[in-house]
Amino acid sequence: MEQARKALLVALRSALAEVAPDSPVEPAFESPRQASHGDLAITCAMPLARPLKKNPREVAQALVDALRRQPEVDHWVQAFEIAGPGFINLRLSAAAKQSVVREVLRSGEAFGSQPANGQQVMVEFVSANPTGPLHVGHGRQAALGDSMCNLMQTQGWQVHREFYYNDAGVQIATLARSTQARLLGHQPGDPAWPEDAYNGEYIADIAADFAALKTVKADDRATTASGDPQDLDGIREFAVAYLRHEQDLDLRAFGVRFDHYYLESSLYATGRVAQTVQRLVDAGKTYEKDGALWLRSTDYGDDKDRVMRKSAPEGAAQEGGTAASPYTYFVPDVAYHIHKWQRGFVKVINIQGSDHHGTIARVRAGLQAAGVGIPPGYPDYVLHKMVTVMKGGEEVKISKRAGGYVTLRDLIDWTSRDAVRFFLISRKADTEFTFDVDLALKQNDENPVFYVQYAHARICSVLAQYAGPSGGQDLASLDDADLSLLTAPTESALMLKLAEYPLMLTRAAAEHAPHDVAFYLRDTASAFHSYYAAERFLVADAALARARMALLCATRQVLRNALAVLGVSAPEAMKREEMEA
Repeated sequence: MEQARKALLVALRSALAEVAPDSPVEPAFESPRQASHGDLAITCAMPLARPLKKNPREVAQALVDALRRQPEVDHWVQAFEIAGPGFINLRLSAAAKQSVVREVLRSGEAFGSQPANGQQVMVEFVSANPTGPLHVGHGRQAALGDSMCNLMQTQGWQVHREFYYNDAGVQIATLARSTQARLLGHQPGDPAWPEDAYNGEYIADIAADFAALKTVKADDRATTASGDPQDLDGIREFAVAYLRHEQDLDLRAFGVRFDHYYLESSLYATGRVAQTVQRLVDAGKTYEKDGALWLRSTDYGDDKDRVMRKSAPEGAAQEGGTAASPYTYFVPDVAYHIHKWQRGFVKVINIQGSDHHGTIARVRAGLQAAGVGIPPGYPDYVLHKMVTVMKGGEEVKISKRAGGYVTLRDLIDWTSRDAVRFFLISRKADTEFTFDVDLALKQNDENPVFYVQYAHARICSVLAQYAGPSGGQDLASLDDADLSLLTAPTESALMLKLAEYPLMLTRAAAEHAPHDVAFYLRDTASAFHSYYAAERFLVADAALARARMALLCATRQVLRNALAVLGVSAPEAMKREEMEA
């Protein structure tokens, strides 16, 4: 149907040039809000009415008349309808709808993807300081970030996955002291236990391995324990490497990888923070007040100026910096994003918790004030809300290993990687989400990931029956099937859903909305299940059977492609509760 859409877009451009030669309105199609209204909609008539000094419906009629005068329109459009204040609804011809099947079969895994655009995008996500196991909020961020990367790749971007963390700040110092306390024989509740210590069982595990002189290796660092309880620097290095290794294991189990790990401490070691501060001072974008250094962030839309360096004793630690950093936490963020730009990333997407909302204005203000050529609005942010976990009808808050929260590993162990990834991507990032463990375990239509995967498995089952045990029917030769036989209403509805896939991907990438892929999968699975209930596939009419096998192969491919964007598997066989209920 891409061929039909492109041909109709050219026709609409010509019609606009005829009806409103000087109009800046771009030709575009939309999907009608209700399927009964048609297959495509044109909304150009309303914005054209005022400059043309005509009624919108009159403009719509002129556009329809101009479209009908173009010969290719007759092939792809069955009917036009002018509705409401001036909407133009198109009902596509059967040939237009059927064409998507052949397009999918010929494109395969590439269906819906765009050619390389020659540009780089960095997606920074998870970025959890190594102070404990990854919690379910990190899991939501991992699902969002990885899906975002896959989504951007479908649109031709060269994608770089980056994990940014602090290995030398206040939280890391607390981690080291907590581990040291365990090495000295203390535990939570003891009088000598540090008041701000981390209480999870993982601290005891780190201490035991440090005492055993073990070596730990993470993707970005490795160290061997000295075993000395007084070696606080060694304990810190070991604990960070240990937890980074644990994070790596959890992320691998979740099917997530990174191209690079970036240390906040390196921003200080390389002088990038100092250089950034000097840039801002030299640009006249800072001032001193009450012993503190302030950024004039209100010049860039922030609601108030922000402190860059607090008034504090020399060498005192500040939130988010290294132990020797006098700067507030957003200053290294500005330096980090300048370095992202310098590395050639013209587009950057940061996926962070909603508690980072206040950071956006000050980081963007700092980047503009630095005067290094970064455009306004850089970087892009996707902020997510936290996750509530329910099990057995009750909220789960405590994990023995973590000490105070449910971990990503808990969710995977209780359900499956597929369920966790699909569930955590199935709502808009900025909405609250409740993860129902019991629902994720159900093998029926109530479980959305099962519902989608079962559609794929059902198709595989029908295709296997068609091919036969000896593979007598060749599924690879369905490209020449007579698609004109696909005229059933459920076939038409399913083909329209398949045709939506490329535009859905483009829109989802542009709007940073990977949840749209999950929505699309549920809708497409629903269209297939309706088709399955309404029609027989292994019919005596060989030509009709081949046409339907072609549609099933195309549907299987699109489901598989979309599931891959979410990092979810496409099983070929599944058991189901309440079979055919």
